[in-house]
Amino acid sequence: MNDSAWPDVSKKGRNTLKSIHSTRALLLCCSIAALTVPTFAHADAADAAAAEASADAGTPSVPDIVVTATRDSRSFKDVPLSVDVVSGEKLQKFNLFDAKDISKLAPGLELTNTSGRNNTTTLRGIAFDPDSGTAPSVQVYFNEAPSDAQLVYTALYDLQAIEVLRGPQGLFRGLTSPAGAITIATRKPSFSDTDGYVQGTATDRDGYNLQGGISIPLSDKFAVRVAGLLDGNRGNGVTNVTRNERSRSRTESGRITLGWRPSSNFTAYATYQFLHADNIQNQQVFGPGAIPATVAPFVVGSAPIAPGFSVPIAILLPSGSTVRSGPPAEVSDYLAVSTGQNRFKNTFHYMNLNLDWDLGPVTASVIAAHQFALLDSVRDLDSGNAVVEPIGTSTVRVPNYLTSFEARVRSNNTEGLTYSAGAFYSKRTGTVFDTETNNSYAAAAPLSAGLFLPIHTEVSVPVFTETLSFNAGAGYKSGPFSVEAGVRYTHIKAIQTTDITASSPGGQVLVPVGGGANLIFPVAPFTQSIVGVPPELSQTVGKPITGGATISYQITPELTTYVAYGHSFRLGSTGVATPVGISADLIQTKPEKTDSFEVGLKGSALDRRVSFAISAYYQKIDNYLARFDGIYYNCPDTNGVCGAAGSAPINNATQAPDAAFSFNANGKATIKGVELTLDARPTNDWDIGINAAYNKARYDNARLPCNDFAGTGVPNQTGPAKITGTGNTSYCISNGRLADAPDFSLTASSEIRFPLGKVTPFLSALYTYRPSVFSTKVNFAYQARNLLDLHLGVRSEDRNWEARIFAKNVLNEKKITNISLGNALTGPYDSGYRTVNVTNPREFGATISHKF
Repeated sequence: MNDSAWPDVSKKGRNTLKSIHSTRALLLCCSIAALTVPTFAHADAADAAAAEASADAGTPSVPDIVVTATRDSRSFKDVPLSVDVVSGEKLQKFNLFDAKDISKLAPGLELTNTSGRNNTTTLRGIAFDPDSGTAPSVQVYFNEAPSDAQLVYTALYDLQAIEVLRGPQGLFRGLTSPAGAITIATRKPSFSDTDGYVQGTATDRDGYNLQGGISIPLSDKFAVRVAGLLDGNRGNGVTNVTRNERSRSRTESGRITLGWRPSSNFTAYATYQFLHADNIQNQQVFGPGAIPATVAPFVVGSAPIAPGFSVPIAILLPSGSTVRSGPPAEVSDYLAVSTGQNRFKNTFHYMNLNLDWDLGPVTASVIAAHQFALLDSVRDLDSGNAVVEPIGTSTVRVPNYLTSFEARVRSNNTEGLTYSAGAFYSKRTGTVFDTETNNSYAAAAPLSAGLFLPIHTEVSVPVFTETLSFNAGAGYKSGPFSVEAGVRYTHIKAIQTTDITASSPGGQVLVPVGGGANLIFPVAPFTQSIVGVPPELSQTVGKPITGGATISYQITPELTTYVAYGHSFRLGSTGVATPVGISADLIQTKPEKTDSFEVGLKGSALDRRVSFAISAYYQKIDNYLARFDGIYYNCPDTNGVCGAAGSAPINNATQAPDAAFSFNANGKATIKGVELTLDARPTNDWDIGINAAYNKARYDNARLPCNDFAGTGVPNQTGPAKITGTGNTSYCISNGRLADAPDFSLTASSEIRFPLGKVTPFLSALYTYRPSVFSTKVNFAYQARNLLDLHLGVRSEDRNWEARIFAKNVLNEKKITNISLGNALTGPYDSGYRTVNVTNPREFGATISHKF
């Protein structure tokens, strides 16, 4: 069955399909149960070597896990939090070169990039859109300093570990976040040995990845590590048939880390990383396509051509036109049809300093970082090619300067009273420039006919966010019992302003006068300046108090239980370049507050052949902040100019919407769930790991902006664009999902080894299951996804070299992962296509690696 047919099946048929998919998923899960490697809980290289040694001695056991979720090194079972750990070795083992693939190892985590311009992160069903203008729901840290997902996710190489911390973060790190945090740690140089690796991969879909790193001890006090990456692939695998151009991605990056250890109680690491990425990501579409309207003349409507003055705009197409927006396209065709290019260039400079000084009773730490990033993007605004001629492009330049500094002390004792204190400061600046050349009043006729009025828009958005926080914590440990609590006071100041300039060189418009006759009116050039954010809404200040507390008890040496509470905060957002005349609640949102309660059990059994962690939680969010794209609006207007002096009231009953825009909005929400990790090593040469998460994240009678053309109270784009109610936009009451993510998700992986003296052949597998889910936001039922990767190879007895072949997406599933609500529209024109993102097709490849 095609993805396009899925939403139209009957309820009975849909349930039957769901049953089939569930059965298929169960069979796949069971079939690879004998092939599972511990998905998260991985130790560092020394611990892994020790575990291998114990296995060789005939006592197989799951390696112990050392994590830094609480800003100190602890065994996984002693951390009173839900946390997933993926080692750098694991990333290399499964060729996880793209950060979005981390979700294959963490159920409930989704990392997506639907447009090529921004990365979105969803965890525990809580989503985040970078365009919302507030802090992310999942904060990312690179070597313990805050960074942007857009930058850090671009290249993964030479990493020590990635930790996924689940639940509200409001104490241990400088920035608060409601859903969790992801920490990425690079490998540090060795002061004693020269070591490193080199790895090369090639695939049948023009993919290549060459990476490596080497540590050189200059003395017992100085060391250096150098690492680099060269990566290329077809990106989303989409071909633009209009431009005869494939999507492609190319990334080059280099990193150098200097280590200084003048004594056994002092270490310092300084890191610099450079990255350049150049991506062409065509926007995929599917559907029959369309022939543009053939009525002549066809009145588009009135448009402002100068302050306080507007004229009707008309287009003229020859009758019987056969020009199409593009060919019919199935989901499996991976086709794009836009006339213009979608290209994204990212340059990243990152500097980081980490100092640790053991003073005996306490350890003092300093973390300082500075990053400069520049994202240049060009996008075609007519993704469905509804108007055959080039009609509009958006050129965006996003410079990002982020500086952060943290100083903290923590006590070194492990029994009795413990304490910590710290201060954190960060500042983000940069002015975003968006230039749009938009012939949105153009006819779908040759531009040589002169039937258009081009509008050139320049938007300047200065960004300033400053955060200062102080935190303190205390704990007490006595034998099997421990309690910890902490609080953080934060002062956040954000300033967001917008300057908009719209201009036109002039032109001519057609006004129909009946009988097929038209009058041509010349339009003089004009320039108009607009303030995009009202001055009284340009500054936002927050002074939250956040933190948390945990109680844990070691029932036995191998079994620990805990209870945790966390409170987090996100500053409200200010929409930039919002339509003039829109109400304040659509420009500036309220701050978001989060409370979470969690209970968990961690331990091991059968002489540590099995380790497990299970947690259950309940979370409540007041004023959950989300972004709603493509929402049609009306505003008070006079002669087509929104917000002009003497504007008439809104009359949604008779007025057609002015246009569509993306708005931020608040709504109450609750999240509850259960998460499970199970790792086992039944024999020396068989590893098993299964991880599952159930996260039910729902709005709680939230009143949210929506498109409700039919007036049914639910999101739809049925019929002509219309706004119901008396507000600037339509509103729908929602108890639906916070994100288009299923409640349940599962990951499993495995490895079976066949030692043959000097070499060890192996077979490994990585499987992820995502059930079907219906999205009320886009009125579409996403099909279940079963993604299976297989690796067959051989490695040396000492694990110094390895060669393998692999297949990704063995089942060749081509499933929609993101889809638009209705067809892509440009003005009054329907392209006949819906825009989609689809899983990449099956890919074969080979990898060779060598450690030294």
